[in-house]
Amino acid sequence: MGRTVLVARLDSAGDVLVQGPMVRALAAGADRVVFLAGPAGAEAAGLLPGVDEVWTWSCPWILGDPPPVDPADLAALTDRVRALAPDEAVVSTSFHQSPLPLALVLRTAGVPRVSAISVDYPGSLLDVRHRVDDDVPEPERALSLARAAGFELPPGDDGRLEVRRPLPPVAHGPGDADLSPGYVVLHPGASVPARAWPAQRCAEAVDALAAAGYRVLVTGGPAERELTALVAGTRGVDLGGGTSLAEMAALLDGAAAVVVGNTGPAHLAAAVGTPVVSLFAPVVPAARWAPYGVPTVLLGDQHAPCRDTRARECPVPGHPCLTSVTAADVVAAVEKVVAP
Repeated sequence: MGRTVLVARLDSAGDVLVQGPMVRALAAGADRVVFLAGPAGAEAAGLLPGVDEVWTWSCPWILGDPPPVDPADLAALTDRVRALAPDEAVVSTSFHQSPLPLALVLRTAGVPRVSAISVDYPGSLLDVRHRVDDDVPEPERALSLARAAGFELPPGDDGRLEVRRPLPPVAHGPGDADLSPGYVVLHPGASVPARAWPAQRCAEAVDALAAAGYRVLVTGGPAERELTALVAGTRGVDLGGGTSLAEMAALLDGAAAVVVGNTGPAHLAAAVGTPVVSLFAPVVPAARWAPYGVPTVLLGDQHAPCRDTRARECPVPGHPCLTSVTAADVVAAVEKVVAP
């Protein structure tokens, strides 16, 4: 049997997408890569080149809405890993998460070699305890862990984000036959409220982009249909709740630019090589989480009082870091990133 590597990243879709270069490095040195993902990240894991199988597990020490610790659930995961019998595991976490609880589960399951980034003393839980500077972009941070574990990208791989191709065909709403390559995608939702541009500003941006000659597609998840309908208004095309993640990637792949906050579709846009106008609330550092490897304009006050708070709800009345951004700012930024 060939060499199997289990890689774990247990939070959101965007967090999973930025693991792409790391996963490709692991795949270059292994015969099989199994990705252990959380419920919000499993679909993204399936889009990563190099992943052979995706497991989904709700982690009680990672998720923002964590399930209770269930001994039977932990035992079931342990048994499943034991049956897989991976040759090693690589546990990827954000800077504020600990890999050690999962490392303990993996050790209990008999995994002989475990690698992770850890600031805490790991005892016998880790074979490779890697250290990284805090302000490294997340894809580079993850790739450095793979390298510390002994894996390198294959020759010719530039280390950018990628998704599996071909992407599925996808409808763009009314007027598909006349769709030009100059459309813009505006994604108004965000994984947490502190990172969202106000809906009214998003609607103003749709009108301003339409007035500037762009066709604007407004995207969102199934729970965001009311938001996307409001934002699309009469001048945008409302695609809220109408696409899978792979179909969303196809939409973004065909766009001239994507206007989006610091949330999963920003990293999906980067993974298909589309320029991003990033409405970036500084609750987490842009140095780590800005769209990676594509032309990007950051909008938003990066020195606002909410900086580095990791807040889920804006701690400053009026959400000034993003309400300071206007529709005209967005149009100017789009024109900048799409300029030849």
